[in-house]
Amino acid sequence: MKTSTAISIALIFLGLAGCNAGKPQSPVAVVDTERIKANWPKFQNYNNQLSVDMTAINSARMDDAQKARARGALQKKYVGIQSELVNEVRTATTQAARDGHFAMAVTREFVPYGGADITAEVEKNLKITAASPSASP
Repeated sequence: MKTSTAISIALIFLGLAGCNAGKPQSPVAVVDTERIKANWPKFQNYNNQLSVDMTAINSARMDDAQKARARGALQKKYVGIQSELVNEVRTATTQAARDGHFAMAVTREFVPYGGADITAEVEKNLKITAASPSASP
């Protein structure tokens, strides 16, 4: 279950998701997905629930076949959750990129330097209100 990886990969392709508003575009915008994951209660809650559910399956008194079926059901559940989270981040990032007139947005991990950081705008679009640890000087 790599929700964070899926979110990161989804952000790479935001340039293909319609960020171009028909105006001359600025360079690439970047989003710090690690900061979003650290501050987004919805992501943290899903991640914690996955951990709790997996621990419950592993410690349950079931045979290996039953545990395998339970893990499969859990994986299906979290594929849907992963899709939900990726779509929300994509939508929030696309809006922030459009508002800033950027041609595309990618994750910070793929841009070693440069790019305009729109993480705060994405957090605002996701209604993340927690102060970011990486936002302090």
